Amino acid sequence: MKSIKELKNLYKAGINISEYLKNIQKKQENTTEIIEIAYDIQTGSYIKSMEDSTYRNLKKEYVKILSDTINNLYKPKTIMEAGVGEATTLAELINDSNIKYYGFDLSWSRIKYAKDYLEKMNKNNIKLCTANLNSIPFLDNSIDIVYTSHSIEPNRGSEKIIIQELYRVARKYLILLEPAYDLSNANAKERMNKHGYCRNIKETCYELGYNVIKHELFPISTNPLNPTGITIIEKNSDINNSAEIFACPIYKTPLEKIEGNYYSEDALSVYPSLLGIPCLRIENKIIASKYKEL
Repeated sequence: MKSIKELKNLYKAGINISEYLKNIQKKQENTTEIIEIAYDIQTGSYIKSMEDSTYRNLKKEYVKILSDTINNLYKPKTIMEAGVGEATTLAELINDSNIKYYGFDLSWSRIKYAKDYLEKMNKNNIKLCTANLNSIPFLDNSIDIVYTSHSIEPNRGSEKIIIQELYRVARKYLILLEPAYDLSNANAKERMNKHGYCRNIKETCYELGYNVIKHELFPISTNPLNPTGITIIEKNSDINNSAEIFACPIYKTPLEKIEGNYYSEDALSVYPSLLGIPCLRIENKIIASKYKEL
C-alpha cells in the first residue's frame, strides 16, 4: 500500500481515498483503517467549509433544529457528540455554561483541529479525546444526551455494535443524525451503496429492543443525494452522572489520571495524552503494570 504521505497527495489531486483504498484492498465496506486514513488526511476541510457563508448559515440552521430537539426532550447536564470530527457542529451547539460537553473522534488530527477551533471561539466547557465508535471510552449511562451527525455513516456493517455502544453511554436519549437510507430515492441509495454508508438504523434499534420515539427525514441536508434522517431513542436511566466519565475502552471501568495520562487498573495499562488530547483507542494502550508504583 502507498504511504500515508502518498495517499495525502492523491487526496489533494482529487482522489476519493476511501474508494481508492477499498479497491486496492478489495474490500466491499470501509474498514476502521480506511476510515481513519481517509478522514485524517482531509483534516481542516470542514473548518475551511465554514468560511463559506452559505454553508455556514446552513450549518447554523441544522444545529438550531438539533438544539431545539434536545431542549424539547430534556434539560441535560451533559451532551456528547460521538464522531465529533473538527467540531463544526458541536461548536454551534455549545451555548450553555452549565452544560458539560464531550466529543471524540477516530482521528487525532481532527480532534486537535477541533480543540483549536473551539478555543478560538472561546468554547471551553468541553473535553475531547480520540476513540473508536466500536469501543467508546466512557462509563455506562454517563452522558445525558448522546448524538451523532453522520459519524456512523461510513461504517456499514457495524451499525449494531456502534448503536449498542452509543446506547450504553447515553443516560436519557440517543439522537442519530445519519443517512436516511430507508427514506431515500433510488439515486441516493445507489450513491450510499457505492460509498458503503450505513443503513437499517431504525431496524437495528428495533432489533436491539430500544424505544424509538422518532424516525423521519431531518429538515436540513447539505446533499440531496445524502439526506439526513433523525432517529431518537429514549432510554431514561435513573443512574446519576459520575464526576469522571472516561473509561477503559476494553473493560468500561474508570480511568485514573496520573501525570496527564490515563491509567486503567483492570488493563494494567496507560492511555497516553498527546498535546493535551487523551488517546483512548484500544490500540493506544501501553501495558505498564508498574506505572502507579514508578
